[in-house]
Amino acid sequence: MTIHLISASLVGGEIVNLIQDSGLVAKVVLLILLAFSVLSWGIILSKWARFGSARRQSGRFIRAFRKAQRLQDISAVAEQFRPSPLVAVFEGGYEEYRRQMSSNGTIRSIDAIRRSMQIAASEELTRMERRLPMLATTGAVSPFIGLFGTVWGIIDAFHGLGTAGAATLRAVAPGISEALITTAAGLVAAIPAVIFYNQISHTIREFGARMDDFALEMLNAVERNAPVQTEATAERR
Repeated sequence: MTIHLISASLVGGEIVNLIQDSGLVAKVVLLILLAFSVLSWGIILSKWARFGSARRQSGRFIRAFRKAQRLQDISAVAEQFRPSPLVAVFEGGYEEYRRQMSSNGTIRSIDAIRRSMQIAASEELTRMERRLPMLATTGAVSPFIGLFGTVWGIIDAFHGLGTAGAATLRAVAPGISEALITTAAGLVAAIPAVIFYNQISHTIREFGARMDDFALEMLNAVERNAPVQTEATAERR
């Protein structure tokens, strides 16, 4: 075990030395990749925390919604479930429902309430997808940035080899190793970004499906609470 730790520390020290001894172009490439990596991890951690909270609050909100007898009861407590996107869908539908409510307890158009909830769901999905393209950009661009640093480093290594005139492995190996670090750095930045981009996209699709299902439950609740106004009802008024 001690031997493995010593070997790992030596390898890590060699990598640090190679980075310190690398050329200006390689250092610029590594700084760019570091910036991409930091930004992507910031997005990943913030999305993960927010979605975890939204998932928990959505479960609580659904249970409270199904137990409530009136829509007014849910409206009074909806704010405490705020991280859930279902709250925005409910509030969009409830606001339209409240505007349509007539003195005799009927509503004019169930389709208008459906459209209001669709708009609210679309806005929530747009908010969830904010900054997500940055992960896709990191996953797509980072390997090529690293490859550029590798190609430049190999060119520089062979140029130095030609200048020195010593065509030996010992002469070219340090330069090649230095060049390949940028490729490794590009992969280190790109792989987590691609993995979590797919995971986060899947989670957003799940939330979209849950909002669609909740909108249907909301419409059922609206129809139970207030019948739709018909022509006969309008004539009696």
